[in-house]
Amino acid sequence: MYSRLIQPAMPALLMARRRRPYLLMVIALLLWACNDQVTTNVTQNSTSVEPVAAASSSGAKPEGMVLISAGEFVLGSDKVDDSGKQQEYGLINPLYLDEHPQQTLQLDAFYLDTYEVTNAEYKFFVHQTNHKEPFSWSQNGYNLVNARLEATDLKTLRWISAEYFKLDVDTTTMDKVQLLSALYDQQRVQDSLPVTMVTWHDAHAYCQWAKKRLPTEQEWEKAARGPKGLEYPWGDQWDPNITNIGDNTSWPGGIAPVGYYPNNKSLYGAYDLSGNAWEWVDSWYQPYVGSTLQRKAFGETNKVLRGGGGGVGHYALSLFFRGAARAFAPPETASDDIGFRCARTP
Repeated sequence: MYSRLIQPAMPALLMARRRRPYLLMVIALLLWACNDQVTTNVTQNSTSVEPVAAASSSGAKPEGMVLISAGEFVLGSDKVDDSGKQQEYGLINPLYLDEHPQQTLQLDAFYLDTYEVTNAEYKFFVHQTNHKEPFSWSQNGYNLVNARLEATDLKTLRWISAEYFKLDVDTTTMDKVQLLSALYDQQRVQDSLPVTMVTWHDAHAYCQWAKKRLPTEQEWEKAARGPKGLEYPWGDQWDPNITNIGDNTSWPGGIAPVGYYPNNKSLYGAYDLSGNAWEWVDSWYQPYVGSTLQRKAFGETNKVLRGGGGGVGHYALSLFFRGAARAFAPPETASDDIGFRCARTP
């Protein structure tokens, strides 16, 4: 299984993603077209999120961000696969080598989002800018606005509830008011999930709109590992209960609400930097300074992903949730386990 899904420095990003039948895609597109007439406002049941204003001249911390202080930090590692995990899991490339050599670097201070960008935040961006929405929203009902749902007849609402929202109730006994209430509740649950199925270009556009930017790979690693180069945001010991590693059946699709795991917190106060969703960063996938490693994937072809995802079955491989672990994918890649967060220069 792992040889198909995961390669060193590459999560389950490039495998073919299963889609619903073509007919459902056509219906979803028709529903989206109807929504297009009424998407000038955020849905009534979604959290309204304005772009964060620039930090004041007094240096006040932007809302929803943590300060990563200036100073030295440890980048990378000198680990080697002395236990044969590459062979055990059928991985193509040797493990850890793209993390070499471990080095101490200096970074200026910067701000980083406390949490991954949520569906609610991204939905507000979509409505404000007419940016394309994630494909998954057309498959799970999250893109359907109140006005459209309220104008839909009861029979169709029941069909939508079953096909898209996957409500685990007997909808045949529910009237329209009860159905609408259940659908709005489901959308509110989705509000707090990290947005996924976004490309690097989507993430970049959102951060620019929010008067922010994507963090560099070095910034991301310092935020996750602290100045001393911890293995995980919480310390050096692996604990699968601290983060979402994909084996919790409470999370349909394998993704948990942002900040749900209180101990999955870095020294600087950023949450979910290990597990739940991979995160785009600004950097191209390149060898580190001082490395002699050569790979076809290096260059300005693939963008770096960090953090490890919870939705694709990686949970047996704790090494993918390490703060130094590197992953990559072409910037046009969209997957249901890839999200992002933004940074800002003070």
